[in-house]
Amino acid sequence: MNEAQKQSSSDVQGDTLLALSEKLASSLLSKGWCLATAESCTGGMIASSCTDIAGSSLWFERGFVSYSNASKHELLGVDWALIERYGAVSEEVARAMVLGALRHSRAQVAVAVTGVAGPAGGSLEKPVGCVWFAWGVPSPSGPSLGGESAWVKSERFDFSGDRKSVRLATTAQALKTLIEMIDAP
Repeated sequence: MNEAQKQSSSDVQGDTLLALSEKLASSLLSKGWCLATAESCTGGMIASSCTDIAGSSLWFERGFVSYSNASKHELLGVDWALIERYGAVSEEVARAMVLGALRHSRAQVAVAVTGVAGPAGGSLEKPVGCVWFAWGVPSPSGPSLGGESAWVKSERFDFSGDRKSVRLATTAQALKTLIEMIDAP
């Protein structure tokens, strides 16, 4: 894990999330795209940040709050075998969540997060602040998402701070990377 992935979460403020959400709105609107979110540890905070923007119905398609393992399976189609083998907080589950969000929406881009916000629940392998992200877009050259054809980027971050700080930092990182992806040439 590089230094960029080990982040302090104490700097994220509501104003930061608002500014990121406004930039994301602009980026999505410029492409004519819509966003879907699949959230576990943030409990809908990413979707909430997006819908704080007036007119977000033009670019925010839907959000899935899949906090429990059962909801990850039922709402997003995450295979139970992935959850049992790798755990809910894993790259494999984050990737399956983002594919599920794309498959069960009309969005052109999606983000998924699953992590340990704390204060309890961490382990040596997955300490408090460990969050797996996945961002995805359907592949234009592949079959429909029923065949799982999508470009997916996944990454782990370890945030410091209390539960609120971890959730805020996760939300900010999700928005920042979405903007980078959408604005990339």
